Amino acid sequence: MYEAAFRNIDNALRKDDGCATELDYTEQTSWILFLKYLNDFDIEREKSSQLNNQSHSFILQEEYTWNVWAVPKKADGTVDHNKGLTGDDLLDFVNSKLFPHLKSFKLSADNANTLEYKIGEIFSEIKNRFESGYILRDVLLSVDELEFLSSENQFELSSLYEDKIKNMGNSGRNGGEYYTPRPLIKSIVKVVNPVIGETVYDGAVGSAGFLCEAYSHIKNSKELTVTEFEQLQSKTLYGKEKKSLAYVIGIMNMILHGVQSPNLVRSNTLNENITNIQDRDRYDVVLANPPFGGQTERSEVQNNFPIKTGETAYMFLQHFIKILKKGGRCGIVIKNTFLSNTDNASIALRKQLLEDCNLFAILDLPGGAFLGAGVKTVVLFFEKGKPTENIWYYQLDPGRNMGKTNPLNEKDLSEFLELIKTNEDSEKSWSVNLQDINKETWDLTVNNPNKVEEVDNRTPQEIIVEIEELDAQASKALQAIKELL
Repeated sequence: MYEAAFRNIDNALRKDDGCATELDYTEQTSWILFLKYLNDFDIEREKSSQLNNQSHSFILQEEYTWNVWAVPKKADGTVDHNKGLTGDDLLDFVNSKLFPHLKSFKLSADNANTLEYKIGEIFSEIKNRFESGYILRDVLLSVDELEFLSSENQFELSSLYEDKIKNMGNSGRNGGEYYTPRPLIKSIVKVVNPVIGETVYDGAVGSAGFLCEAYSHIKNSKELTVTEFEQLQSKTLYGKEKKSLAYVIGIMNMILHGVQSPNLVRSNTLNENITNIQDRDRYDVVLANPPFGGQTERSEVQNNFPIKTGETAYMFLQHFIKILKKGGRCGIVIKNTFLSNTDNASIALRKQLLEDCNLFAILDLPGGAFLGAGVKTVVLFFEKGKPTENIWYYQLDPGRNMGKTNPLNEKDLSEFLELIKTNEDSEKSWSVNLQDINKETWDLTVNNPNKVEEVDNRTPQEIIVEIEELDAQASKALQAIKELL
């Protein structure tokens, strides 16, 4: 049922002149889903208050609640089409009344950790792009079919929403920055293994894939007590995101995974001077895929870091090392060139990482693992507080070219997850002792000593014969094409 509703939403959005890309579709779907969730959440809170003989105050004023402006209902629960605004009247209400009202929550909220503040933050950053009130009406009716609060519904909704995020990545342009392959996220979380009682942080949260997976991992790792579940909900998962669309998507993604009031902050992590980070600011676990490539960061941003560099990912790595507690663990995706670059910043950062942390594993990913990224990446796994002695490498080779039609899957990573338990050597894995690393360059280049190189045993005459046969086939094909012209 929900799959059909999402399909209807996308079909409607494609007809609206104000929505041109997958990014637009996801953005517009997100704010509408959020308001429907807010309605369901408030109704559930009201029921709970009534059972406990307590009063309940709705978050939104009555005229701005879903069941009044979006999809009015009759007494029997069916849609009251006579009361529902549509066309220009609906657009005028959304643009001139609804959005300004929702934006105002940012100013009136008690603090940034409240749901009210997040409402204001979201609607201060997002725009209604619908140009047809009739199409918006169709979308509202489709979204009204969705129920958010049961665990079964949440699973289906979160899967469908993640498909939308994936489509953003597949669409090219800058959509890929919102999507880290889910199988890779799951594998990183399994290796780092956050547990209840620990805090988990992502300073480049994007669509919040790491935090969503960490939530599921912790929730399913054991039977949580009521107190532990409340801790998981409100005092475990933290993130920062500077881009408005990613921030909205991240909040919605976490909500659909079951986190009722995500601890996400709209902020540029790199604007914080890491020398100001105190013990109270630190986390047990860091999981992240910070931006790589792009423009060089401004000099005033670079001044926030002891190792001066214009590379965004290198600044994030410094931030993550600093913000980890002693004994804290990290899994971070970074360009593979970090392992071998010879500039001063790269060398200094590798030295710091190896001396301050135990870099216990490096996962080398194949080209094409990240759609549209155009660069090879690795995953660094490390623990803060003791120096590196041995590094275990694993070179992932799925045996096929990666791409839209052949994306990374969980089976591709199964051997890695098994071998990392014991740091076992194989054709794809090996260990390097820190004593064998050049202390001037601190070069960590992936160089598999166990890989068997294929040897061409053909004689020169055999190679010549094969070339002649291929030339003959090409000539025949070319002649056939000419005859068709």
